[in-house]
Amino acid sequence: MITSNKRVRWASLAAVGLTSLALTLGACSSGMETSDTGAAPSGGSDGPLTIAYLQKQGDQQYFIDEAQGAVDAADAAGDVSVNVVDLGTDANKAISEVEAAIAQGVDGIIIVVPDTQIGPQVIQLAQDAGIPIMASDDPISDGAGEPAAFTGFDGTSMGEQVGAEAARLYQEGGWAAADTRILSAYRQDQQNCVERVDGAAASFSEAVGDAPETIDIGTDNSATDAQDKAGAVITANPGVTNWVVWGCNDENETGVVTALQNAGVSPDNIIGVGLGAYLTCKDWKAGQNTGNKAALFISGVEVGKAAVNSMVDLLRNGTALPPATVADTTIVDADNWEAKGVVCT
Repeated sequence: MITSNKRVRWASLAAVGLTSLALTLGACSSGMETSDTGAAPSGGSDGPLTIAYLQKQGDQQYFIDEAQGAVDAADAAGDVSVNVVDLGTDANKAISEVEAAIAQGVDGIIIVVPDTQIGPQVIQLAQDAGIPIMASDDPISDGAGEPAAFTGFDGTSMGEQVGAEAARLYQEGGWAAADTRILSAYRQDQQNCVERVDGAAASFSEAVGDAPETIDIGTDNSATDAQDKAGAVITANPGVTNWVVWGCNDENETGVVTALQNAGVSPDNIIGVGLGAYLTCKDWKAGQNTGNKAALFISGVEVGKAAVNSMVDLLRNGTALPPATVADTTIVDADNWEAKGVVCT
């Protein structure tokens, strides 16, 4: 645990990280560049550290992988404990768990918020307690609009890669807009989801020109809800021959593809491009003919590792939290997913 004086000092170092220099794990496929990282003055704690990693929807495979990456990084650092908490989709629980982590005297907080609107509140709670806080996966900002340090992915860039792959497969299949519909499934009040599907739509339209009609499907970002909500849409569009599917995450995309296949649509008439690859890979691993044609591979393990490593570097060495650590992504399919490093459980 850290002393009150060190809490104040590290809070100021974390603030430096909110406003200064950018860092990436690697250049994203969209062309993001890596910039040098600045360092705050040296110093910190050589003793045991405890980091709270608070995750929305912690039962989803991506976040399970992320938690494992965080624990792996803590083990490698030595004398670091990571307390992983599943917040579900409950914003109030997120706030109460931040308060609980503060009361427990943790040294740092990493959070994946269920709702970005609570960003100002959780940041203020941590700052008032003198505990550094970092956002993971979903960016958050304080009451003045200043972003918290962030580790994750660029939502728009991810969506653009999904849309570009869907467009490539659409054109390769010789499909036409008249008898095709795009199903875009996502939680509509979540900004990072909006960025992803908007990016997909923009890059698809740019590549194709005369794009099919897009039908938005509002979900809670779970596969079950996506499948349930898609059923009514499919029933209401009996004349459609071909379907393009994307969403905020693998849960949305695979849920919609499952609904289509359950409705009797042939996998040959479905182009599903997932976002994550941790669920789309299951059909590929099983050797099934599937509408899940491709996915953008994002590694939760690497994000968890990067977030914990940055927090430990702050607490142990006084190095300011990097404002934006953006992880690499790549498109995978049934032929290359294993070679690209996807671990399908």
